[in-house]
Amino acid sequence: MSTPAPSSPPPAAPSRPLDWRIRFGALALVWGFSFLFIKVGTEGFAPLQVTFGRLLFGTAVLAVAVLVKRDRLPRGARVWGHLTVAALLLNALPFSLFAYAELTIPSTLAGICNATTPLWGMLLSLVALSEDRPNRVRAVGLGIGFIGVLTVLGAWQGFSGLDVTGTSLALVAALSYAVGWIYVRRTLSGTGASNLSLAGSQVGLATLQLALVTPLFTTMPTSVEPLPLFAVIALGALGTGYAMLLQYGIVAEVGPTTAAMVTYFIPVIATAAGVALLDEGLTWNTPVGAVVVLAGAALTQTRTSGRASRRAAVPTAPPPIDRRPTTRV
Repeated sequence: MSTPAPSSPPPAAPSRPLDWRIRFGALALVWGFSFLFIKVGTEGFAPLQVTFGRLLFGTAVLAVAVLVKRDRLPRGARVWGHLTVAALLLNALPFSLFAYAELTIPSTLAGICNATTPLWGMLLSLVALSEDRPNRVRAVGLGIGFIGVLTVLGAWQGFSGLDVTGTSLALVAALSYAVGWIYVRRTLSGTGASNLSLAGSQVGLATLQLALVTPLFTTMPTSVEPLPLFAVIALGALGTGYAMLLQYGIVAEVGPTTAAMVTYFIPVIATAAGVALLDEGLTWNTPVGAVVVLAGAALTQTRTSGRASRRAAVPTAPPPIDRRPTTRV
């Protein structure tokens, strides 16, 4: 009597990605800690060198992702021209400004300044995006956010003890993000390329920009300390490359509105990291002002009802994902 043929093993269940809430928390942590990484990196490298290293390692991570997914790079000289401008406004310029700012201001303050990006976007939308003009609630949010900024800066005491130059650089960096997102929305929607390939190409172009500029204004350090080097590697590989991949997946799963809420966790984590790990001082007006800034920023992201709201909800394809100003570090 023949023996029965052994039954084949059941097919392995396909692996499932981590729950989006876990990835959302990881994204908030990575971006929140980026300000600490910048601060530590500038202790061993010039600000432009920190930015170049950040972009270099970030490009490496994104390039691997593009290769693994067998994605196709964008096509057309016009698209690459717009990506070059986007790389300057969303990566090369703000990354460099934050690095220079943290030479003289705490990482906690830099993280809070970064959270003003939606406020800048709201101001710019008054003239740049007619379909995105604010309603009454969003206008109130803009005013509340402005009050929050003044609270953080200690306006009632004449900005005493505040480094004006460093703070201004951080605020201009946030403004650059807002300008960049408006530019991207107007020029890179409907290109046919994926968000991943657009993001990877944009960061790669920013790396080339810094590769040209950095040698002109810096000299190679005579010695390299392990901690600043690790901070730059983490800033690029995690805070730029991996973070953009996380954002890419979260937006694809739950949409840009939910994903954009990470904005409101970044300054909280940046403040906690700066105080706990860098022993940065914290007066009452900093956390109170940060809460007011975030409340105002949240109100500026509410949408109008009716036809305007439906138009605003139409998805587009700027790098990396969302068409609205999103806080990035």
